[in-house]
Amino acid sequence: MKAFISRRDFLKVSGAAAAAAALAGCSSGSSGSAGGKTVKIGVFEPASGDNGAGGKQEVLGIEYANSVAPTVDIGGETYNVELVEVDNQSSTDKAVTAAQELVSKKVSVVLGSYGSGVSIAAAPTFQSASIPAIGCSCTNPAVTEANPYYFRVCFLDPFQGSVMANFAKDEFGAANAYVLSMLGEDYGSGLATYFVNAFEDLGGTVTSEQFPEGTSDFSAYIQNAINAGADLIFAPCATTYAAQIITQAASAGFDKPITAGDTWESSVILDAQKGTSVQVYCSTFFDENDDSGAAKEFVAGFKEWLNADSQKLTNNGGNDIVAAVSALGYDAYMTALEAIKAAGSTDGTAIKDALFGVDYDGVTGSITFDQTTGDANKDMAYIKKADNGAFSFVKTQSVEG
Repeated sequence: MKAFISRRDFLKVSGAAAAAAALAGCSSGSSGSAGGKTVKIGVFEPASGDNGAGGKQEVLGIEYANSVAPTVDIGGETYNVELVEVDNQSSTDKAVTAAQELVSKKVSVVLGSYGSGVSIAAAPTFQSASIPAIGCSCTNPAVTEANPYYFRVCFLDPFQGSVMANFAKDEFGAANAYVLSMLGEDYGSGLATYFVNAFEDLGGTVTSEQFPEGTSDFSAYIQNAINAGADLIFAPCATTYAAQIITQAASAGFDKPITAGDTWESSVILDAQKGTSVQVYCSTFFDENDDSGAAKEFVAGFKEWLNADSQKLTNNGGNDIVAAVSALGYDAYMTALEAIKAAGSTDGTAIKDALFGVDYDGVTGSITFDQTTGDANKDMAYIKKADNGAFSFVKTQSVEG
């Protein structure tokens, strides 16, 4: 096991260095204003494209966190926290330009993105500019790989794939799985591979297929699953495709479970499943019915904040259901503040170094980072079922040893 420095101890040992670093960092990551000094946090998320719905929910969590904690103490001075938002359009082609915009606006740290592909594409830009990034829900291992400036507060796809393979075995006794993902899409293709490997290791049989981008007719794929005698479908993909898969599975009379990863915890999925008999399950990072103190307080405050603004409700899918990605966005923002405080600086490298020492009790669980990869240390996922317009908690799921 790796040893981690608590927040309190980290602050004690870094006090003198932090004060000096604060003076050095003000010019690059902050700007004067009538209300005092400002530190800028970049929000690198999709507001459009295939992942726009989930991106908006992740941003809501970040914006709510900013409303709860709009300032941060740096070296004895209070700084206003300004969110600088860009739309990466769910596109790896657009991601670099969006990342460069944040660099040009002199942000000190970046949060995002929903969607691993855009995070992977932008990672070298943030590293070259010495600006740390904290992924909220991007789960592909390549996001942080060989990049000391990229961190994340969520679990990873190798773990998530194993979780869903174990869930298929434990919950349904599945022996035969049909796996469907989009060709060339980092998140779905990666998660599909990890599921296949884990399911086969558990003694299961898999039939795998990939569909090209832009597909709207999934009837042949669903029939292939039926012909293969699949006990379930595992289909990690963007919600735009997921809704069509669910709707067309209902039309085909598919009566086995359809499962996926964290992206399916979305109002889009609820709308597609509502009024059908299709069984839909997904793994995720948070349950809004968690009775623990921090989570319960977050849910109450977030719902009140959402319901006070019709546009925020629209961005949340038209309801006040608390998505796991919103909770992760909240935790990523608060984790960034902890690192900024510990660094005593707005300088990106100082904040990056401080992130390795953060020990934060978030609403999605305790957050510490692996000292080599910058990945969060997480070992449990929530399983939820889409059930006629709402998600119901099924169980927590870990991986068999």
